[in-house]
Amino acid sequence: MDIDPRRLRVLLAVARTGGVLAAADELGITPSAVSQQLNKLEDETGHALVVRTPKGSILTPAGLAIAEAGEEIERALSVARARIEGGAKIAGVVRVGGFTSFVRTVVIPRLPEWRLQYPQLQIRMIEDDFPALMRLLRQRALDAVVVELDSTTAGNRSLTAGMTEEPLLDEPWKLVVPAGALLSTENIDLGRLPLPWLGVDSSAANASVLGRLRESTGAQLETVHQYQDTLTALALVAAGEGVAIVPTLALSGINQAGVDILDVPGLGTRRIVLRRFDRRRSASTPVDTVARLLRESAAAFDTRSTS
Repeated sequence: MDIDPRRLRVLLAVARTGGVLAAADELGITPSAVSQQLNKLEDETGHALVVRTPKGSILTPAGLAIAEAGEEIERALSVARARIEGGAKIAGVVRVGGFTSFVRTVVIPRLPEWRLQYPQLQIRMIEDDFPALMRLLRQRALDAVVVELDSTTAGNRSLTAGMTEEPLLDEPWKLVVPAGALLSTENIDLGRLPLPWLGVDSSAANASVLGRLRESTGAQLETVHQYQDTLTALALVAAGEGVAIVPTLALSGINQAGVDILDVPGLGTRRIVLRRFDRRRSASTPVDTVARLLRESAAAFDTRSTS
């Protein structure tokens, strides 16, 4: 498969904007040129990459695979540019929003190192939930946000025009049950657990998992209580109040007394992504530097240590 890598930016633009017209506007070329580049890329790969629908253009599985390769090339070039321009002074304030487990586990431990590496760069972290983070990003009150998605439903999202998204980390969901509650941890039937499920805010990624399980099992999956913080969920589970779905990262460094953490087929994974608006800046500018630092920190994080 001989692909002209210059065409990948066209596919990425369609994926990020959701349509040929928006991609053309983003790239500063005509819609006809976008379509021509897509057709040539499909000829080079031998696969259909984009499906046009009344609501916009959607990438096929082959298109997603090629787009992910394009994102990898973008990241590699960004790192290379940053190294080439490493002598330049990166200065400024970058406001980054994020959710609790990522900020606590991946970002905060690296802040002292980043402060030494870039003494004139000020990273300001804002912790909040998904709706608030996205609202602040659209209002430009934040320069970038780190958000969580259920990877199975991640492809259904829509981004504001000009907004970009890149994956940072995929990690497995875990089933948390009271210690000793299950006589056997083999062949667990998620629709017939002995305890109800703990409720979680509808904007949280694990709420999507519950919805997905309702569809796949055909069970009602009754919920009790409603929590926001993982510590609250673990306390409720340890008290025998129910079972919960928790991402691996959120369990890092937390007391797990009174609960069993289980890997269960069918739970899927949580995808952590970075969203920001693309202003076509050099990789040496503050926001792009922080984006690179977040990518590197996420890549270095060993989720196996939280298993």
